[in-house]
Amino acid sequence: MTDQELLQAYINIAPFLAEVCGPGCEIAVHDTANPQHSLVAIHNNVSHREIGNPLTDLARDIIEKGSYHRTDYLTNYTGRNKNGEFLSSTYFIKNDGRLIGLLCINKDMHGVQNLNNAVSNLLELFNLSESKETEYSESLDKPMPSLMRERIQEIIAESGIAPARMSLQEKVRTVHRMDEEGILNVKGAVAEIAAQLFVSVPTVYRYLNKHEQ
Repeated sequence: MTDQELLQAYINIAPFLAEVCGPGCEIAVHDTANPQHSLVAIHNNVSHREIGNPLTDLARDIIEKGSYHRTDYLTNYTGRNKNGEFLSSTYFIKNDGRLIGLLCINKDMHGVQNLNNAVSNLLELFNLSESKETEYSESLDKPMPSLMRERIQEIIAESGIAPARMSLQEKVRTVHRMDEEGILNVKGAVAEIAAQLFVSVPTVYRYLNKHEQ
């Protein structure tokens, strides 16, 4: 199958994915052979881009560093432009190991953030945002997993930013701090960190590598 035939197959399936995911979820296909005019298909256009727009800075970085050789996709990272903030994922379209395109999914976070703010305000209005101070507390989990889970929650809370609103660098910084405290050495910690940051386990390890770089 030629590169164009394979890329066309993803272009053809993009409208179906857009219908399934809903109007707040943008589906875009890029042809990496033409980086200056890479965008060849876009549906549920929440980012307000146009066919023929260039590759994003992240896409260029991926191609330059060859990151696609180590994985087939990236999931749940923060995307931004002048029209808003998105929860983004990218699938690497390859032909015999060569990167020929990108299938991108961008979820519009505007409504989610508004809902989160409304819920936070409602909880604060009725003093439900925090439990009352008391000398008693009880954990029904096994001691070590419970302590580890609570510490992860504390570090995320100390950042003052909800995970869904964190930038890539903020998540990288948070994971590195947990690593400095030795949390990642605890069994099950990486999976717990991934769950609380709304990312995948491989993404947590990529955050560690990115900080080292």
